[in-house]
Amino acid sequence: MTQASRLNTRRQLVLGSLGAAVSAALPNAFAQGTAFPNRAITFICPWPAGGTGDVTMRTLAQVASRELGQPVVVENRVGAAGMIGAKALASAKPDGYTIGQLAISVTRFAQLGMIQVDPLKDYSFLAMASAQTFGIVVQPDSPFKNLLEMVAFAKANPDKLTYSTSGIGGQTHIGMEEFALAAGIKLTHVPYKGGAPALQGLLGGQVDMLADSSSWSALVEAKKLVLLATWGAERLPRFKEVPTLKELGFGVVNDAPNGVVAPAGLEPAIEKKLAAAVAVAVNSPEFKAVCEKIDAPVIFLDPAQYRQYVIENYKKETILIEKLQLKKLLAS
Repeated sequence: MTQASRLNTRRQLVLGSLGAAVSAALPNAFAQGTAFPNRAITFICPWPAGGTGDVTMRTLAQVASRELGQPVVVENRVGAAGMIGAKALASAKPDGYTIGQLAISVTRFAQLGMIQVDPLKDYSFLAMASAQTFGIVVQPDSPFKNLLEMVAFAKANPDKLTYSTSGIGGQTHIGMEEFALAAGIKLTHVPYKGGAPALQGLLGGQVDMLADSSSWSALVEAKKLVLLATWGAERLPRFKEVPTLKELGFGVVNDAPNGVVAPAGLEPAIEKKLAAAVAVAVNSPEFKAVCEKIDAPVIFLDPAQYRQYVIENYKKETILIEKLQLKKLLAS
C-alpha cells in the first residue's frame, strides 16, 4: 500500500469515528431538550385513585399531554398526607420525564422531620394549580347558628368545645389552631386517622365541630350539617350565604394550594416547555370545570410566583410550628 493510500485510509477511519460519535450524541442531545419529550411522562399524584385530588390531576395531565405531544401517565404514590409522593418527586431523575403534584404541607412536614426533603431546594416549580376548600361544620341541633356565636361561647368556656380533624399536624389542624389564635379562644383538638373517621366523629356526637375539606358538602346541601365558615379568600359559589374567616375579621386564609413540580436540576429549556404545558392545562376549561364540581378554587401562579409562595409559606409554617408546639405534640 502506498503512503497516499495509507493516509487516505487513516482519514476515512478518523472521519468514520467522528461520524459515529456525532450520531451517538444526537439522540442524547435531543433527549436533553431539542426533541423533548420523545416518550411518555410520568405524573405522580400523591392522593388515592378516584379521590378529588386524583380526578383534578388526571384532567390536568390529559390537557398537558395534548400540549406536549406525548402521554402524561398518572401514577398514584399514596400515603403520609401526600409526603410519599413528595419524596418520590424529589428523588426522581431531573430529566423532565417525572413531574407531579406537590402538597403545600411539605413546607411544614419537612420542618417537623416527617419527610427528608428541602422544599426550597429539591424541586423545580412549574405552576400552582388549585386549592382545597376547608370549612367548620356542626350538627343541625348545635346551639351555634353562626361562627360568632361559637367564638363567644369558646371565650367564656376555654377548652370546653371539641373539634375533629384528620390528624395532628395536618392542614385542618393547623388551620383550626391558626383561627383559634386569631380569635383568642382555646379549643380541644380530637385527631382521627383520616377525614372519613373525623366526619363520623361529628355525626356520632363525639365532638362539637369538624374541620375538614369539602367532604361535608353533600351533607350541608342536604341540611344534615351546618357550615359555619369557610377558609378561602372568597365565599364558595355553592354556599354563597356562608362567610369566610377572613371577612369575619379573623384574617385567616387557609386553602392548601397544590402545584405541579419536577425534581430540581431540570435543563432550562425542558423546564420552560413543561411549565408552558402546565400553564395551558391549569387555565383550560376542562380543568376549571372539574375543579368547580368539587368547590376547588383554581389558583394559577407561574414558576417564579409559585416558588415565592412556597418560600413565604415555609416562613409562616416556621412560626406556627413554634406557636403551636407541634414538635412536642407529635412526640407525645
